[in-house]
Amino acid sequence: MAEFIPLWLFAGVCVCLLFGYPVAFSLGGTALIFAAVGSFFGTFDSVFLEALPNRLFGIVGNETLMAVPLFVLMGVLLEKSKLAEKLLDSMAMLFGTLRGGLGISVILVGMLLAASTGIVGATVVTMGMISLPTMLRRGYDPALAAGTICATGTLGQIIPPSIALVLLGDVMSNAFQKAQLEMGIFSPKTISVGDLFVGALIPGLILVALYILYVVVVAWLQPHKAPAVPREELRNGSTEPLAIQIIKGLLPPLVLIFAVLGSILSGIATPTEAAGVGALGAALLAWGSGKLSFPTLKETVHSTTKVTCMVFMILIGASLFSLVFRGFGGEELIQDFFSQLPGGVVGAMIVVMLLMFFLGFILDFIEITFVVVPIVAPVLLAMGLDPVWLGIMMAINLQTSFLTPPFGFALFYLRGVAPPELKTQSIYKGVLPFILIQLFVLLMLSVWPELATWLPEQVYAN
Repeated sequence: MAEFIPLWLFAGVCVCLLFGYPVAFSLGGTALIFAAVGSFFGTFDSVFLEALPNRLFGIVGNETLMAVPLFVLMGVLLEKSKLAEKLLDSMAMLFGTLRGGLGISVILVGMLLAASTGIVGATVVTMGMISLPTMLRRGYDPALAAGTICATGTLGQIIPPSIALVLLGDVMSNAFQKAQLEMGIFSPKTISVGDLFVGALIPGLILVALYILYVVVVAWLQPHKAPAVPREELRNGSTEPLAIQIIKGLLPPLVLIFAVLGSILSGIATPTEAAGVGALGAALLAWGSGKLSFPTLKETVHSTTKVTCMVFMILIGASLFSLVFRGFGGEELIQDFFSQLPGGVVGAMIVVMLLMFFLGFILDFIEITFVVVPIVAPVLLAMGLDPVWLGIMMAINLQTSFLTPPFGFALFYLRGVAPPELKTQSIYKGVLPFILIQLFVLLMLSVWPELATWLPEQVYAN
């Protein structure tokens, strides 16, 4: 019975989360209660907890994680600068006269926002406030409009610079080194956040292409669900040349994307340094648009601090959880379980992907990244899987957690800004095809791992 205590520990955390307790304190509090009871009955050695101070110091001093507040700051500043509105106007003028054109415009704007901010909530809320009323007013099917906006917002999970990839990259780096040490490799290779950024580019663009293809097919087969809009209505009475309007809308985000991603891909800057460049660029864009006032800056810093504190508190709670999990022999239990699965590494990978997908119905991507990934990733990597491929597979799987009811955060974000006439069941119905598209991309990556590994090999060949 004692060997199954790690499973009871994990179940205890899930129960606390379902009752609505904060994630960080659910992780840390449950772990401490199990550790105290285990110490009393002699099933847990409290020496494991002595490693906690070093873990905490490592978290706070982790240079990679410094990218989190910088990317959050960058995203909030871009939201305040009204960049999305100008982008959407530009894209709508390009594609709005086509059937499904507004849907295509939303997807492309979401892609550019994802490559500029990397924040799902900001993208969904912004697009929901700007584009959803317009799409409904132009006769778009409510489910199609809601699903397109929710799914487009989740592109910030996979298209770099992504906060999810920053967090996942740090966890995967530790797991990869641990797996190599267990395999007897004492000069281990490393995997960086930059590797995941580069590896995510092609799968991210494939997702965008499939989203657009879906909207085009729906518009072609059922024109009433995605009608075209007359160009005169899209111009809103503007007399400025169309080319000038489009350039004004597209140029700022493209320059920012080039500054952030270009500096990473060229090797000029690390992701953390590029995040600093992006934050400065976003501040300049907000200043140039006349939106950088002192109250705006105060609100931006407050939002950034709030999100950063949440991430680091969860990470501290997850570190305590992982120490107690190890102390109860959880790692050995997982290794034994995977080694007995039929199909070897393929069977183990399928089980992990299914576990992460179904946990996405009730847990956020941050909890899964900090709790589940450190447990299963070292075992999978020790079986010989490529760390970049595994990281991208997990990232896309985690992306579905934003869309899967009942706790898909993108659904909540959109519900919060959607007009009352849009029913919640329409939002749920609208995201289902996009969840299937994401699962299809996972299948593509499992069949052709080169979709994730080829570009990093080319970029870092020298």
